[in-house]
Amino acid sequence: MPRFADLTPDPYIVLLTGTGLLIALVAWLPMVLKRLPLSLPIVCIGLGAGIFSIPQITFKPHPMEHPEFTERFTEFVVIIALMGAGLKIDRVFDFRRWSITWRLLAVTMPLSILAIMLVGSWAGLPFVAALLMAASLAPTDPVLASDVQVGPPKSGQEDEVRFGLTSEAGLNDGFAFPFVHLAIALSLSAATGAPWLGHWLTYNVLWEVGAGVGAGWLIGWVFGWLTFRIPSENKLAQTGDGLIAIAATFMSYGLTEMIHCYGFLAVFVTALTIRHSHRQHDFHREMHDITEQVERLAMMVLLLLFGGALVSGLLEPLTMADVGLALVTLLIIRPVTGLIGLYGFRAAPSEKLTLSFFGIRGVGSFYYLAYGLNHASFPQPERLWAIIGLIVLLSILLHGLTVTPIMRLLDRKQGRDPDAPERAEIPPPGLTGPSQPTR
Repeated sequence: MPRFADLTPDPYIVLLTGTGLLIALVAWLPMVLKRLPLSLPIVCIGLGAGIFSIPQITFKPHPMEHPEFTERFTEFVVIIALMGAGLKIDRVFDFRRWSITWRLLAVTMPLSILAIMLVGSWAGLPFVAALLMAASLAPTDPVLASDVQVGPPKSGQEDEVRFGLTSEAGLNDGFAFPFVHLAIALSLSAATGAPWLGHWLTYNVLWEVGAGVGAGWLIGWVFGWLTFRIPSENKLAQTGDGLIAIAATFMSYGLTEMIHCYGFLAVFVTALTIRHSHRQHDFHREMHDITEQVERLAMMVLLLLFGGALVSGLLEPLTMADVGLALVTLLIIRPVTGLIGLYGFRAAPSEKLTLSFFGIRGVGSFYYLAYGLNHASFPQPERLWAIIGLIVLLSILLHGLTVTPIMRLLDRKQGRDPDAPERAEIPPPGLTGPSQPTR
């Protein structure tokens, strides 16, 4: 019989045990934290920092050391979140009902990019590096913003604030991509002298945006027909298996990337189209639930690695000017540009302030920076990672600590009881569709 001193744990067994613990936390922590001024991402980052501070763990998850993995894993987390965001939006799509979204996309996002780029240049970043940083920080995050998004399908948790933040996060992850490609085009042009403007406008803007929206609609229509409308007993909805949503996510993203257009846009449009195909069907809840579970698990793994990157020297290149840049981005640029975009919009001042304040930065920013650095050469990449890492960390802390009390206060002002149970049997305003039985 071996002595206890000789019993060294098998790394596979340790990994299996840790994975089980992580999955248990995924299921349990959201319930525990629901009424506390504390968010799941904060807990995950703290756990990651603690785990990777253990001397026996020699692996250091710094994004500069694992650029390809960083790009691909953050990409995976974002597309899962985009499918979940699209499936849970109850409001029927049309340009008038989505006016708040267009304001945040057409006014707030470009102004944010311009302002962050100017402040980054003031802080000493070269122009192309400042542009890449600004484009990476432009989109609000669909992954970390779950606490300010609408509730599950048909739950009735869709006020103007939650709808605005959810739809903005779903679309601006795709619409920010042309600005990332602009930074890449300028960087490549500076090295080769090749012209860039015509290609960027016709290909990166017109083709990739237009084809992304069109492909997303077509794939969503096909999946919607197969799921709810096919004239047989073999509808996908009859399976009761929400994994159909994961299949739609991967196929939408993969097919659109094959024709070189924006997969982020396509996935969100696919989700909206599937949702529109039979708005009252209960199967939407199954699809949403599975995407939420996969998203939450992947998010926790990513944030554990982010916590590890923080203790592995991610923030070491920061200067005082960078700290000021981070604070200005979160506390001034996003709130001010948000209010400018919402000028004239009919909403209570408290709603406009909430919409403007919760411009959460997160996984999407990590993806765009990794993508840009992997596709062109930019000066001071370590500093760019440090600045975006700091902004995401501050955003998680600032918004995570304030989201619960602010959203509960907003609910009370709007006459809702934040402690009331969900009433999924009552369709929320804006949901229309067939009234026949859903099963």
